[in-house]
Amino acid sequence: MNYGILSAAAGTQADGWQMAISLGIWVVVLVAAYFLFLFPQRKKQKQEEELRNNIEIGDDVTTIGGIVGRVIAVRDDDETIIVETGSDKTRMRFKKWAISSVDTPGKQPKKDEKKKSETDSKKDKTTKKED
Repeated sequence: MNYGILSAAAGTQADGWQMAISLGIWVVVLVAAYFLFLFPQRKKQKQEEELRNNIEIGDDVTTIGGIVGRVIAVRDDDETIIVETGSDKTRMRFKKWAISSVDTPGKQPKKDEKKKSETDSKKDKTTKKED
């Protein structure tokens, strides 16, 4: 009997399965890392970009340097805004990417307002059906 050949063939099959399993584990780890780290970061970047693109005249803003002021002009051609700050009404020009937050009370991103109006309209439709 030739047991050496059979055991060698069985060993290569086992090695193949082990390699497939370890490759599968790495794929699962990479997918989990994407959903735990990269996906939320991209979502946050999109929200910040939307916030900066929706800045309007009269909004109170804070820059990444901590300067607080009110927007008096928005220039889309060079992606800048002019902010007025202080009691002496000092005007400064900033790039839009330098804005860290919009502090205007009651102002929310337009995306959230759209979702809210959609859910309100769905509630109205369901209440009409029940009546």
